[in-house]
Amino acid sequence: MKTSLFIGIGVAAALLVAAGEKPARPAPPAKTASAAERNWKVTKTDAEWKKILTPEQYHVTRQKGTERPFSGEYNKTKDKGTYVCVSCGNPLFSSETKYNSGTGWPSFWEPLTEKSVATEEDSSLFSKRTEVLCQRCDAHLGHVFDDGPQPTGQRYCMNSVALKLEKEK
Repeated sequence: MKTSLFIGIGVAAALLVAAGEKPARPAPPAKTASAAERNWKVTKTDAEWKKILTPEQYHVTRQKGTERPFSGEYNKTKDKGTYVCVSCGNPLFSSETKYNSGTGWPSFWEPLTEKSVATEEDSSLFSKRTEVLCQRCDAHLGHVFDDGPQPTGQRYCMNSVALKLEKEK
């Protein structure tokens, strides 16, 4: 069976070449996400998000809202641990990179890993800013600015309501 299939394909290619046409090369297989990658990304409907988030968390993380400055739970927190996304639990920032920026929102100079956050341009409020999103569930977290401390010079200005601190034990 394999031999006749091979011969059949060879004959078809020879006929195309004889007719002045180049045989088409088979398309490479489509790249599909691995099971781990598919299971890592979190997507939910608005109704599902509303069931698991408070109204304020939903407003900030799903509708790109902002909490009032100096009102957030983590603005002055100095506890050690990892800040995770309130929506999906993705680890975002280490308390080791948190600092007091004086802006009224918890600020960090670096995300925990490359898979922690994503950024995109935000042109709302009549200015260009860089929005910070959870890379796992696309939750709005805050914005990043180029006025932070060294070593990165970045200020990841986050909404407390978009975060959950998992304290060190």
